[in-house]
Amino acid sequence: MNELFKTEIRLPDKIDPRLFLLPDNQLQQIFEQNYQIRMVIRGHLIKLLGSQQSVKEAQTVLDELIKIAGKNGSLTSRDIETAIRIDQMSESPNKNNGQQIFTAKNIVSARTPGQEKLLKAFNKSDIVFAVGPAGTGKTYLAVAKAVHYLNSGRIRKIVLARPAVEAGESLGFLPGDFKEKIDPYLKPLYDALEDMLPFESLKKFMDQQVIEILPLAFMRGRTLNNAFVILDEAQNATFTQMKMFLTRLGKNSRAVVTGDITQIDLPSVKQSGLISSIHLLKGISGIQFVYLKKEDVVRHTLVKDIIDAYERWDENSKEDQTPVDVG
Repeated sequence: MNELFKTEIRLPDKIDPRLFLLPDNQLQQIFEQNYQIRMVIRGHLIKLLGSQQSVKEAQTVLDELIKIAGKNGSLTSRDIETAIRIDQMSESPNKNNGQQIFTAKNIVSARTPGQEKLLKAFNKSDIVFAVGPAGTGKTYLAVAKAVHYLNSGRIRKIVLARPAVEAGESLGFLPGDFKEKIDPYLKPLYDALEDMLPFESLKKFMDQQVIEILPLAFMRGRTLNNAFVILDEAQNATFTQMKMFLTRLGKNSRAVVTGDITQIDLPSVKQSGLISSIHLLKGISGIQFVYLKKEDVVRHTLVKDIIDAYERWDENSKEDQTPVDVG
């Protein structure tokens, strides 16, 4: 077990310690999630407890926040995000070998060999296809990378899209207007973003359309410059929709396409734009395919057993199903 290290920082007398007492202990939560340390604020005294390296890194950011508070007479969650982002950008590029993604609220790390391959692909290619079963972290890692790019200033916009395909359910019978009908399809993307960004920042980005979450069909006719674009559940995009999505990319933009070819809800497997892309785009420079497996599942341990059970059923029913070659 690693030995805990403690340090104490005393705020200058001219700084009101209440500036550091943000609502819902937000300052402590952000530091704990980003640096795995415990922060205690008692008047002008701030204590940091954790590994020596983590405490050292957190103290560097805290020193910057003290300067900001002394200069501006205020401290906001945006100031905290900026200070952490500057600290992260100043790190050695080889420190985590590309296997960690820094967001405003936490550090997202690769937990399986397949996820490591996916993070390396994000760093290497402008278009990445992440194909694999449920629970392998495809969407979560893609959203984390997009938020990191936004926070570090590498892109100016995040666009998250999903096909609105009725998987045995009818949109017409759902209550509310169109937005209320479509929101359930987009909820997994909202959930991932809430893990990456403080509520205030996420709301601001959404209000200003810096972050957009929308049905895939709404992307038609657009050109996206300086953007990180994610297509989730791409197995339910048609051939035409996939072509439309991939040709939206403008200057300094990147795209991630995630999908599971075992969960196609289209009338015919042959209509899936994800499957056609696997055949058509293989070998094109700048496009990379990463295939995750059941061994990369990071949800409940039962998820792997469930996938095994369905794979056995598929094997026993092959003669009644249309074979799909993914190369």
